[in-house]
Amino acid sequence: TVSVLYWNTDTMAKTFTVEDVAAHNKETDMWIIIENEVFDITKFVKFHPGGVAALIPYAGKDATEPFYGLHKIEVLKKYERFKIGKIAGSTKKSSLERYDPIGAIPVPYSEPSFLQGLPSPYYNDSHIKLRDGVAEFRERVLKPIAEQHENAGKLPSPELYKQLGKEGILVCRLGPGPWLKDAVEKYGITLPGGVKPESYDYFHEMMVHDQMIRLNSPSFGAGLGDGFVIGLPPVLHFAQPALRDRIVPAVLKGEKRISLAISEPQAGSDVANLVTTAKKSPCGKFFIVNGTKKWITNGHFSDYFTTAVRTGGKGMFGVTMLLIERSEGVKTTPISTSYGHCAGTALVEFHNVKVPVENVLGRVNQGFRCIMYNFNHERWMIIVQVVASMRAVQDQTFKWAYQRKAFGKRLTEQPVIRQKLAKMVSLTESMWSWLELITFQMNKMDFKDMMEKLAGPLALLKYQCTRAALQVSDEASQILGGRAITKSGMGRAIEQFGRTIKYGAILGGSEEIMADLGIRQALRSYPKHAKL
Repeated sequence: TVSVLYWNTDTMAKTFTVEDVAAHNKETDMWIIIENEVFDITKFVKFHPGGVAALIPYAGKDATEPFYGLHKIEVLKKYERFKIGKIAGSTKKSSLERYDPIGAIPVPYSEPSFLQGLPSPYYNDSHIKLRDGVAEFRERVLKPIAEQHENAGKLPSPELYKQLGKEGILVCRLGPGPWLKDAVEKYGITLPGGVKPESYDYFHEMMVHDQMIRLNSPSFGAGLGDGFVIGLPPVLHFAQPALRDRIVPAVLKGEKRISLAISEPQAGSDVANLVTTAKKSPCGKFFIVNGTKKWITNGHFSDYFTTAVRTGGKGMFGVTMLLIERSEGVKTTPISTSYGHCAGTALVEFHNVKVPVENVLGRVNQGFRCIMYNFNHERWMIIVQVVASMRAVQDQTFKWAYQRKAFGKRLTEQPVIRQKLAKMVSLTESMWSWLELITFQMNKMDFKDMMEKLAGPLALLKYQCTRAALQVSDEASQILGGRAITKSGMGRAIEQFGRTIKYGAILGGSEEIMADLGIRQALRSYPKHAKL
C-alpha cells in the first residue's frame, strides 16, 4: 500500500516520510532513497546484474552513498522512470534534478580554463555557441546509440552519416575555409550553434573534436568521419575544379564517404617507399592501379579513396596522389583492431583499377608534397583528440575519487590519491596550453606557412602528448583499480582509454618519427656559426 502524505502542487510530485519508505523492504515490495528522492525498484530487481542479493540490504533505506560508490549519475537518469516521489520537507535539488550533460557546472579541470570562467585570449562567445551546438547534437543523436554500437561493432548507418552532414558536424571538422560558406549557401547545411562561416577558425574546429571525444566511444566516434577529416582536404586543396565540384558536395552532405589511403603492409611511417603502383594505360586516359593499403580508417564503407601511389622511380619524387572511386577492382576487408569495428578500419586492395588521369591531385610525381601538406592538420586533429581524451579521463577519475570512500574516507582525502590527480592535471593542462598556442599560430598562417613553420612543433607536441597520455592512463587506472580494467560500468572510459591509447602514438606518424622530425626541422634553421 502506498502511503501518500502530501501532494505537492508546485512540482506535482508525491512526498513520503522516511518511515513510509522503510515499510517497503521486501523482495516483492522494494523502495530506496537516493538523495531524498524515492524510487520503487520492485520491478527492476530481476534486471539488476547483482540480482536481489545486491539490493535487499538497502531495501527501505537511504542508499545514496552505496549507489554513488558503484554507479554514475547517468544510471540514475536512465532509470528515472522508477522514481515515485521525494522525502517530505526536502527542498535541496538532487543530482538527478540538476543533471544536464551540456550545461552542467564542471568539476575542477574537467574543461579548459576559459569554460570554467577564467579569461583567455583565444576564445569568444562564438566558440561557446558552437561547443554547445555540437554537445546538443551529441546528446540528442549520438549518445543514445554510441555505447550499443561500440559494443556490437556496428558501422554508422548511411542515414546517420547524412545527418552528420546536414547538421554541419562534418564540414566543421575541416577547419576554416571557403567550403564552409559553400556548405551553408549552396548545400543547405546548417552550422552548429548558428556560427557564421566568416567567423570560423581553428579554435572552433578544436571545440568540435573535443565535444565528439566526450562520447567516450572511440571506435564509434572514429567511424563518424575521422577518415573524412584526413581524406577530403587533399581534394579541396589539390583537385582540378571539375573533379572538386563533382565530389565535394555529396561528401560534405554525408551522401558519400571518403578516406585517406596511404599506409601499406610494407610502408607505414616510411611513406616515401610505398609500393602501390599506378601505370598509364596504352590510351593515356587512365592510370591502372595495383597494390594494397592497410589500416585505412573508414575504408570499409568509403566511396572514395584519396590514395598515394607510385607513378615514377624510387623515393618521394615518384609518388602521386590519386582520387580513386569505389569501382571494379576495389575490394575492402574489415580489420579487427583493439578498439573495435565501428571505425570501418580496412584492408583496401586495388586490382587493375582504372582511374581517369583527371583524378590526379596536384601534379604527377609530386604527391609527397600533397601528403606532407595534409599531415599537419591530421596530426593536429590527433593531438586534440588525445588531449581531450586525457581531460575526459581526468574528469571521470576526479569524480570517482571524490565520491568513492575507502578506509572510512573519500579517496580525495588520501594524500597519495591527490598526488596522482595532481600529476594528471599538470600533464593535461600543459599539453592543452601548448596546443592552444599552436592553434593560435595556425589561425595566423596559410597552409604553406603552416607546413614550413609548424611541422616541427606539431610533431614534438604529438610525441609529447601521447607520452603524457600513457601516464594519465596509468594514474587513472591505479585510482579506479578493478573498474579500470572492466569494459562496462564506472571505469568504462578509463578501460577504453588504456586499450586504445596507442592509436595516437602510431597513427599520423609514430612517436619515434615525430621526435626525430621535430629536431630535424629545428636543425634546418640552426645558425651554422652558433657556438657554446
